[in-house]
Amino acid sequence: MHRVEQVDSEKSFICKEAETLLAGMERAGVAMFPIGCRGGGCGICKVKIIEGEVEKEKMSRTHVTLNEENDGIVLACRVRPKGNVKISTAIQNKQ
Repeated sequence: MHRVEQVDSEKSFICKEAETLLAGMERAGVAMFPIGCRGGGCGICKVKIIEGEVEKEKMSRTHVTLNEENDGIVLACRVRPKGNVKISTAIQNKQ
């Protein structure tokens, strides 16, 4: 189990090893970022990994470019934490 903390607020939740950041947030009943299709097709749950490591599943380049991914931007529905993670959702305002 890993702690996921939002640096833009005081919000956090515990994410299980096998669940995505989005699934963990939903299970914990915490609202940190918008939820869309839950499968990577809409790009709504885009967040930036500020600290920590995540295991990534394939993400649509329509929603996350290679440059964005290299900068830590991911879809929360397509990543699983490998340890404690700090995220930023400030990028939501830039879309």
